Amino acid sequence: MWYQLANRARGKIGGVLVALSWLGATSLAHAEGTLRLDTGDTAWVLISTALVLMMTVPGLALFYAGMVRKKNILGTMAHSLGAAALVSVVWVVAGYSLAFSHGALNPFIGGLDNAFLVGIGVQDVTGTIPTLLYVGFQMTFAIIAVAILAGSLAERMKFGSFMVFSALWLLLVYAPVCHWVWGGGWLMGDGAMDFAGGTVVHINAGMAGLVLASVLGHRQGYGRVFMAPANLTLTMVGTGLLWVGWFGFNAGSALGANGLAANALLVTQVAAAAGALTWFGLEKLMRAKSSVLGGASGAVAGLVGITPAAGFVSIGGALWIGILTTVVCYFSVHYLKRVHKIDDTLDAFGLHGVGGIVGALLTAVFVSPAVTGQPLATGLLHRLWIQAAGVLATLVYCGAVTWLIAKAVQKTLGLRLGDEAEYEGMDLAIHGEKIE
Repeated sequence: MWYQLANRARGKIGGVLVALSWLGATSLAHAEGTLRLDTGDTAWVLISTALVLMMTVPGLALFYAGMVRKKNILGTMAHSLGAAALVSVVWVVAGYSLAFSHGALNPFIGGLDNAFLVGIGVQDVTGTIPTLLYVGFQMTFAIIAVAILAGSLAERMKFGSFMVFSALWLLLVYAPVCHWVWGGGWLMGDGAMDFAGGTVVHINAGMAGLVLASVLGHRQGYGRVFMAPANLTLTMVGTGLLWVGWFGFNAGSALGANGLAANALLVTQVAAAAGALTWFGLEKLMRAKSSVLGGASGAVAGLVGITPAAGFVSIGGALWIGILTTVVCYFSVHYLKRVHKIDDTLDAFGLHGVGGIVGALLTAVFVSPAVTGQPLATGLLHRLWIQAAGVLATLVYCGAVTWLIAKAVQKTLGLRLGDEAEYEGMDLAIHGEKIE
C-alpha cells in the first residue's frame, strides 16, 4: 500500500515496483489507459479491506475494552466505533485527496483535486485494482490509526471532543505523514521503507496518543488506586481478531494475490508468534508467571514490528524482528512510564509507538534481496539513516501538531470529563448506558 506512479495525478503501482524503485531500479511509469484490472488481485484486496476494518471493529474495540474498568467498557468501545464512522466520512471528503493527490506543497502534502473523490470513477485503475478499492483500503488504515491512539486517553476524555480532535488529526497529521511515505512525498522520494504502516500508522498513532495523554493528565487515582482490567476474555478475543485481520493489513499491502503477499502473510504470522513467546518468556523469567495479557501484548508487539518490514524481509528476519521488538516493548511498557510519568492508559505508545520505531529501524537491517529480487543498492548505515530520518520526522511533526490540536480543542470544547463524571464512568456519564 505504499506504491505510487502516474496513472494521471493519482496513479499508483504495486509494492514490488516500489521495492525495485527503492533499490535504484529504473523508474517505471504507465501512460493513461495502459493499466489493466486483475480480478484475482481485486478479490484479494477486497478481502483485505474487510480484514483491516475488522481489526478496528470489533478487534481493537474488544482488545482495549477488556483492559479498562467495567464502568468504561462501552465508552472505550465507542472510540473504535466512532473512529470507524468519522474517519470514513472525512477520508472521502478530503483525507484521501490530501494524502494521495498532488498539490502545490506536494513534497509535504497533497492537494484537493480528489476531494469528495472527484475525478475518480469506477473504471479507474490503481496498479491492477480499481482506484475506488484502493481508496477504501487506505481508509481502513486511517481508521485504525485513530482507534489506536484512543488507547492512550481511555477512561477520561469527552467523546465529542475525541471526535473533533480525531477529524482534525486525520487531516493535519495522518494525511501529511501518509503522503510523505506512500503518496509521493519527500520520504517516498528518499527511499524510506514502510510496507504496511510502521511509520504512517503505528509511530504516528502512538506518538499522538502519548501527547494527548500528557495534555489530558492522569486518571483519578492513577498510581494509588488498583485499576484492574475488567474482562481479559474480551482482550483475548480482540487479540485473535487483530492477529487474523493483520494478514489483510500486511499481505493486503502487496495490492495483489502474488508471492509478495504470501511472504508478507507468512512473516507476519512468524513475527507475531515469536513476539508472544518472547513476552511469555520474559514474564516467566522476571515475574515467575506468564500472563495471558502478556502473551497478547507480545503478539501485538511482534505484529507491529513486522508491519514496515513485511514486504522486505524473509522468515529469519521476521523471527528476529518479532523477538527484538517485543523485548524493547516489554521494557517500555513496564518501565518507560516511570520515566515520562504520562498515563498512557492502554500503552498505545509503549506497544505501537515503540514497536513501530524498532520495526522501522530493523527493516533496514534485515531487508533481504531474496524477497525484493534485487541486490542491496545502499549500505546498512545509509539505510538506517533513511529509516531514522522518517522516524524522527514523524515523531517531531506528529508530536508538535497533535499538541496544538489538543490544546485548541481543550480551550474551546474541553478535553476531559468532570471529576464526578469520571468517577461515575464513561458508560453512564457519556452514553447513558451501563453493563450489569
